[in-house]
Amino acid sequence: MLGRTYDNLDCSVARTLEVMGERWTMLVLRDAFLGVKRFDDFQKDLGVARNVLQSRLTRLVDEGVLERVPYQDRPVRHEYRLTEKGLDLWPILVAMLAWGDKHAAPTAGPPLRLVHRDCGGTVSDRRICEGCGVELTVHDVRAVRRREPVPA
Repeated sequence: MLGRTYDNLDCSVARTLEVMGERWTMLVLRDAFLGVKRFDDFQKDLGVARNVLQSRLTRLVDEGVLERVPYQDRPVRHEYRLTEKGLDLWPILVAMLAWGDKHAAPTAGPPLRLVHRDCGGTVSDRRICEGCGVELTVHDVRAVRRREPVPA
């Protein structure tokens, strides 16, 4: 892992990797973008050790990528929500998804597709709807797993 100081390395990619470069971190973020909010749901979906997940969630909260918000009083329970800073990572995840679909998808095809909420068109790697040509934001898109039909 890269060091925490950048005296000899003035690089935004290196600084980004210090926050995002651990593999579980990107998978936690993928789940957050898919609507997962609660610790147990992250753990169930990812199958990651609880201590590793707690460490990643804590780091993402400390970095301002996620916020920890109470959803229950007795006992107090929290959920994790993407912040503005976290939402700004959406283009990176779309690019990673597109790369994985092109170069590493299983023979059954990509397990997840992004579709435009309004017209059902597929989202390109450039975040453009291939159906209607609109430039899309994270709020314009929904994920469809391979087993789900695309909405008409």
